[in-house]
Amino acid sequence: MLKAELRRQMLARRRALPAAEVAARSQGLREQLFAHFPVADWRWLSVFLPIPHQHEPDTWLLVREIWARQLPTRLAVPVVQPDGQTLRHFQLTPETALVDNRWGIPEPVRALEVAPAAFDAVLIPLLAFDERGHRVGYGKGFYDRFLSQCRPGALRIGVSLEPPRPRITDAWAGDVRLHACLTPERVWRFGADGELEATEPESAS
Repeated sequence: MLKAELRRQMLARRRALPAAEVAARSQGLREQLFAHFPVADWRWLSVFLPIPHQHEPDTWLLVREIWARQLPTRLAVPVVQPDGQTLRHFQLTPETALVDNRWGIPEPVRALEVAPAAFDAVLIPLLAFDERGHRVGYGKGFYDRFLSQCRPGALRIGVSLEPPRPRITDAWAGDVRLHACLTPERVWRFGADGELEATEPESAS
């Protein structure tokens, strides 16, 4: 399926989800992250904050779990720049002041800026992904530009409320593919050539 059609369909599907279902699936995502990734070993993790009215995954569950466990992992969140093209990242702590931007996304105020090269892992928002690790976002290209600035070894982990589609037909070689994707039921992993590796089933955190 083409990206534009898949984007339209998945936006409609997500907006139709009851809030309770989004909350339940978000809890599953939290469990998958901590069951299958060495979160405590990451020095810096990039995590997006959700837009509630878009029924995005509630990543606050992941953030608060890291804080509750007192893990050494430091968090940073993206901020869209005035040029409408780029992201900069700023540290998120329990004391960080936040304000909503024009899209309703919380952004840090007067926080430490974190360079792209610092991240060990990046949690990536998306609307859909396929079995080769290609993803469909909102179509602005923010993450393609940001990920190209990260270290090659930084893990690119999608966060999806839905399982993968077999194939995104207009994906191209320049797309930045995922290394893995969280879904509420399991983790999907992708090899260097984009081939689907063994998936990891659900495991309690």
